[in-house]
Amino acid sequence: MATFIDFINTLGLLHLTVGNVVMIIVGLTLVYLAIRYEMEPLLLLPIGITAVLVNLPLSHVANWPVAVNLPENVSDSIFKTITYMSEHYGEPGLFDLIYYLLIKTEVVPLLIFFGLGAMTDFGPMIADPKTALLGAAAQIGVFVAMLTALALGFNLHQSASIGIIGGADGPTTIYLTTKLAPEILAATAVAAYSYMSLVPLIQPPIIKALTSPEERKIRMEQLRPVSKREKILFPVITMIVIGLLVPSAAPLIGMLMIGNLFRESGVVERLSKAAQEELMNIVTIFLGLGVGSTMRAESFLTAQTLMILGLGVVAFASATAGGVLFGKLMMKLSGGRINPMIGAAGVSAVPMSARVVQRIAREEDPGNFILMHAMGPNVAGVIGTAVVAGVFLALLG
Repeated sequence: MATFIDFINTLGLLHLTVGNVVMIIVGLTLVYLAIRYEMEPLLLLPIGITAVLVNLPLSHVANWPVAVNLPENVSDSIFKTITYMSEHYGEPGLFDLIYYLLIKTEVVPLLIFFGLGAMTDFGPMIADPKTALLGAAAQIGVFVAMLTALALGFNLHQSASIGIIGGADGPTTIYLTTKLAPEILAATAVAAYSYMSLVPLIQPPIIKALTSPEERKIRMEQLRPVSKREKILFPVITMIVIGLLVPSAAPLIGMLMIGNLFRESGVVERLSKAAQEELMNIVTIFLGLGVGSTMRAESFLTAQTLMILGLGVVAFASATAGGVLFGKLMMKLSGGRINPMIGAAGVSAVPMSARVVQRIAREEDPGNFILMHAMGPNVAGVIGTAVVAGVFLALLG
């Protein structure tokens, strides 16, 4: 009889809480959106299904808390951290190891930047350097969301992590949040990737509200050809300059530019292809599993989470508006030669925001082709968001 009672007590069903049920539904919703509507499926699918698994009681796949105030003599070593967590919270589950060894140590976010660099063509920005200013202007969304978060009662570290959502760069959001405010990692990551997939819905109304049909019809001159030498020098110079000016941004920018140098050098095509395909696939899996494992009922179902999701919309909307308004200024200064819509591509949702701009341009004028012009601020936004994250780390980290 005692054995039977012990067996009954091991049934997860008896330990299921309302919070677990809600998070299982949330996880299944992310899976549905990923499959049915293809909303960032490479990440929302593993995040969603992992959220379901970690909310099954007594599954023991994630036993350690995500945010822990570690003693100073422990936090400086991953090996000491693992030992400390094991002593205080028991044996780690699979997802604990993925999170603490690959996500919290920044290995996965940095490797994703390496792969992104190998996939990115900075040619449009090199051909027209002034479009990089639009990528910088779009970063206003980061500061608008950050200040709004502060006004709502979030602390400075949390506010900076929420603000970076406005950069529309998932890996940077995860990288910064892991360092500054790991307790809200699940919410910021889900917000960043969810709204990135909603860029085609969020941006058009804002772009159309801030521009006239005549402005949206503006055609831009064809970009000049960019030489191979320029493409090779760009990542090297960018890495050195930003590394010297903003050392905290060096890991992100460095990995991005190393990956890009692999692409543009033309002598390591096999490595470049591996970075774009095999490596990106592997680290994307670990990123999805690691982030999904943080979506546990006790830490995710809070009023803060709802506010963070709402602030994500504020961040994206203000980033888009900031880019478009600066684009209008550049249009005036250039005598009407710059289509202000390309400023909306300053958010670093590559290449979705650039495609949104191109689609709206063709709606107004079927013969207008500004995709490559929009790619300039689009890739500049990636650099801009990484630099802002580096500044936050330097000031707050």
